[in-house]
Amino acid sequence: MYTKKRRIQSIRKDIILWFLSICIGYAQGENQKDVDSLLNIYKASESIESKVKVLDDIIDLLIYNDSDKARVYIQEMRKISDNQNYAHGILQGDFNLGYHYFNLQQMDSAKFYFDKTLVKSKIDNDNSFVRSTLKNLSILYAHEGNYAKAIQLMDSVAKISLADHDYLRYGSALSDNGVHYYEMGNYPKAMAFYKKALETYDTLEITTYHKADLYRNLGKLQNVQGNRKSALSYFDKAVEVYRELGDNMFLANTLSDMGNVHSFRGQHSTAIEKYKECLEVAIVNNFPSAEIIAYGNLGSEYLTMKQDEKAIEFLEKALEMGRQTSADNNLISDMSNLGLAYANSKDFDKGFELLNQAVNKADSIGVTNELQSALFNRALAHEKNGMPLKAIVDYKRSRMINDSLFSITKTKQINELQTMYETEKKEAEIALQQEEINTLNEKVKVDQLTKGLFAGGMFTFVAISGLLFFGFRQRIKKNRIAREKQEEIYKQEIEHKRKELASQTLHLVQKNTFIQELMRNLEKIKKSPETFKMEFRRIVMLLKKENASDKDWEVFKTYFADVHNDFDQKLKTLYEEISEKEIRLAAFLRMNLTTKEIAATLNVLPDSILKSKYRLKKKLGLDKETDLTSFLNAL
Repeated sequence: MYTKKRRIQSIRKDIILWFLSICIGYAQGENQKDVDSLLNIYKASESIESKVKVLDDIIDLLIYNDSDKARVYIQEMRKISDNQNYAHGILQGDFNLGYHYFNLQQMDSAKFYFDKTLVKSKIDNDNSFVRSTLKNLSILYAHEGNYAKAIQLMDSVAKISLADHDYLRYGSALSDNGVHYYEMGNYPKAMAFYKKALETYDTLEITTYHKADLYRNLGKLQNVQGNRKSALSYFDKAVEVYRELGDNMFLANTLSDMGNVHSFRGQHSTAIEKYKECLEVAIVNNFPSAEIIAYGNLGSEYLTMKQDEKAIEFLEKALEMGRQTSADNNLISDMSNLGLAYANSKDFDKGFELLNQAVNKADSIGVTNELQSALFNRALAHEKNGMPLKAIVDYKRSRMINDSLFSITKTKQINELQTMYETEKKEAEIALQQEEINTLNEKVKVDQLTKGLFAGGMFTFVAISGLLFFGFRQRIKKNRIAREKQEEIYKQEIEHKRKELASQTLHLVQKNTFIQELMRNLEKIKKSPETFKMEFRRIVMLLKKENASDKDWEVFKTYFADVHNDFDQKLKTLYEEISEKEIRLAAFLRMNLTTKEIAATLNVLPDSILKSKYRLKKKLGLDKETDLTSFLNAL
């Protein structure tokens, strides 16, 4: 009864929102035929059980592309179930209402109905509903950023599944908790849960999507840690299962993931192959969502390769489809990239029309990531059009947004660290409580032993009781010391993050000083146009200096050494001839920055970074098979 919704529940919130925004309008025609067919079955059904089952199938078809109609049938389900006091139908109706509101992002209403379902299902002792509702509540709390609660609820799902010997859903719950830790940035914990889920799945004959989804999660984790080769290996396994099951929607998504990995590695031709495979699957199976993403990825890749004509071809297709159905983020990104492609081709009228639309749309809805990117692209277009002042204004605003986003990210990381601390502290408290229970059980045994010994002789009793009491004291002392050590570790971690945040605050202060100086120079140009050439050169030099500030690098290097155990000294010890620039590149690679990100930071072209990586690998004496980033991470 829950098959379709259960599948969607395993998808993370970003995919859910993307999927919802895409499918409206495309699926309505086909769905309406299925709905009409099911309505005929509903009218012919006599039992309340069959009526509820058919209504649930109708709701599955409508809940993602016509929420108003879906709600009508949910209310019908509740009405007929209430009239005949059919408990299962009432539960199903409340559960569907919770899911309906979750899709509309009305989280308070969703939580109300999920909580209501949970209470009723516990009273009715319906473990299937308890488990499904807890899982949805877990995803809801994760969506709100309350990962401690999300993890706790998913733990409950795992325990219920294990008690019911439902090892498939036990593995699924482990995998979902891995996703929670992944989103928190706690990658070691995420990997631990993924591996445990994989070990569970390996004991089963699985003919479902679960194992493929887990492989895909492992691929994403390896990718974000910079382990591209390992990421591709997991994606390959996921693709194999999706092909076998005929799960073409997720096959297309995973092919797109693989294309992204190859793009990060600078393997543009292979990335394009994967994007085209994704496009082929999308067209054959009529998946407009994946089709739009594939067109956009292809256009972006060709833009990076400076093949503007091909970039325009694919971005135009993405934009044509996307204007009707695509999510705002994708639409803005495609408009921005297409605008830059036209500007590169010297068609500035079309280019600026699209770039202005992208900037205005991003600004109006507050999508800061896409606004920053669109402003940067427009700055490049102004530069190509010989309009340096406008380029500087856009570039300056882009940098300000970037610094703001950086600060927000750091604050979020601090909050997530606090959440991890609270979660793990709770786990430690639970373990301590269990230890205390064991201690009490031992004490009961001692009491029983005491009674037996009293009859046998007081001396023996005193001796044994003394030994046991000493043992209890030692155990309690040991637990207290272990707990104090653990709390000290947590305090040190939080203190370290505070120190890191202080560093980034200093960085932002320096950026603000730079921005003020830049504004003063712009005012000079405005007041004295005759000084344009001289002042413009000064501004360019300021920008270059800011991008490669030695002071910023020294601050960065100090904190990087704290976090990564004197990484630069290790490199110098192993390779005396290594230069400061090469150490800087190695540090950025150790932080898993992409080639594009390093190029932007150092104000050079991505090709220059690729060449520097090749030279560094050669200097370190690494063979072709050894991945440079993996080698540096192992130091």
